[in-house]
Amino acid sequence: MTDFLQPDARYSLALNKDELTVYVREVFPQSGTYRWSVEELVPGSIKVAMEIDDDHLRPGGTVSGPTMFALADVAAYLVILGHIGKVALAVTTSLNINFLAKPPAGNLQAECRLIKLGKRLATCEVHITGAHDNNIVAQATATYSIPPRD
Repeated sequence: MTDFLQPDARYSLALNKDELTVYVREVFPQSGTYRWSVEELVPGSIKVAMEIDDDHLRPGGTVSGPTMFALADVAAYLVILGHIGKVALAVTTSLNINFLAKPPAGNLQAECRLIKLGKRLATCEVHITGAHDNNIVAQATATYSIPPRD
């Protein structure tokens, strides 16, 4: 798909993928509605899978835009928390998504990489594909606000 999952020496992880998953499911249990899982987490990037069922399809049998938007947003949230640690109140300030192709009905995956991680803002890029092919069906950029830490 992309080379997003190459470790980036500019970044270091604060949580491993299991710690990240447990923490987010604890503080944000409703995010589980989308049945996501962290497949891989390396310095600077993450790979997130999302199970898709009939509730995520739009007329015509394709995955809906809101479902792909949610995957992009959760991937950005996860990669940021993986690097800053347990900061539940990091929030999306902007998310722009481009729908590039009709995704086949079926599970999706997102690869997300940090573009910049600052003290107050983090920006990421996300590529979404079907789980069994490498064709990018959506691309997004997301910026999160990071609350001041004590």
